[in-house]
Formats: sequence, C-alpha cells, structure tokens
Amino acid sequence: MNLILASQSPRRRELMGLFSIPFLVRAADIDETMDPALRPYDEVARVSRRKAETTPREPDDVVVAADTIVVCQGRVLGKPREEAEARAMLRLLSGRDHQVMTGMTVLRGSRAVTVTEVTDLHFRPLSEGEIDAYVRSGEPMDKAGAYGIQGGGALFAEKMVGDYYNVMGLPVCRLWKILRDMAPELLTRGQQPSP
Repeated sequence: MNLILASQSPRRRELMGLFSIPFLVRAADIDETMDPALRPYDEVARVSRRKAETTPREPDDVVVAADTIVVCQGRVLGKPREEAEARAMLRLLSGRDHQVMTGMTVLRGSRAVTVTEVTDLHFRPLSEGEIDAYVRSGEPMDKAGAYGIQGGGALFAEKMVGDYYNVMGLPVCRLWKILRDMAPELLTRGQQPSP
C-alpha cells in the first residue's frame, strides 16, 4: 500500500510531511475549470474527487487530492494568470471578509471520502503601495486568491476563523481523521500522536 499525494504543490508536500509517513507524489492532469452556475463549495469538492479518481494507483493505494479556492463577494478567485489580475484580486480582498475553501478527497479502492473545509478570513485595508510591492515579490502568482498566508499574506490577515493549514491548501487535522478511519495501518508507519 502506498500513500499518494495527487498534487505538485510544494505547500501540500510540506504539510503531508507533518504525518511522518512516506508518500509518493503523482500530480493529476485534469481540467480544473469550475462551473460558475454551481456553488463553489460543491465545485471545489468535485475537482478534488476528479483529481483523486484520475491519479494512477494500485487497488490498495491511498490517494489524497485537494483543490483550494478563495471566495470573496460571490467571486471565485483561483491563481492569477498575470500581475494585473493579482492586483485586482488583492484590491477585492482589501478590507473585506472572504472564505478559503479546500475540497479534499481521500480514495482507497472503491471507497472515497470527499469533504470541503472552509476557513473565514478578514483582510485589513491594503494600500496600493502594499499591493504593488507584494505583487512585485512574485509570491501571489501561484496561489489561489493571490496570497500566501504562510508568507507575506500573513501581514494582511487581520482575523481568521478555522483551520490555518486549510488556507495553505491542505486541512491536515481533517485529513488525519479520515486516514485514521480509512487506512489506520498507514498511520503506524510514522511517528504521529496516537488517537
């Protein structure tokens, strides 16, 4: 049995390392386009499920797949394609509440558990100078919502309710609980706390 992370995200790889369980990385190559007519909460879960299902695996392997989006005033903010888009996203988030949603699927054989974790955040008002400097740093360009909470984005988040690691892209506490139920033998491979 292998544990497989269906993501190339350096942040997700880092967070999976918290479990001290050996794992393989096999990124799923799928169309991640979401239907704007459907609820983001459901769509981000659907994308994670599709990633898990298309990842090459053996029958007893355990696949972990996730997809993260930022939702502000009903708009879904994925990764910005250019600096102008990153600036527009940060202006939208400035002084407002938003939600970070991570759809996560754990798949083993024919059994799949799919969940959506939501963390609520509030950004303090940002000046144009702060936005420009942050975008010039390059950090926003590969992150949903154009910020990384574990980096410079930490200076913008005034309030947070929910799982911090969800904002980084993988709700590790919830993942631990699912793995404990679905594949307890995996957990004996590492040095994790006992249940």
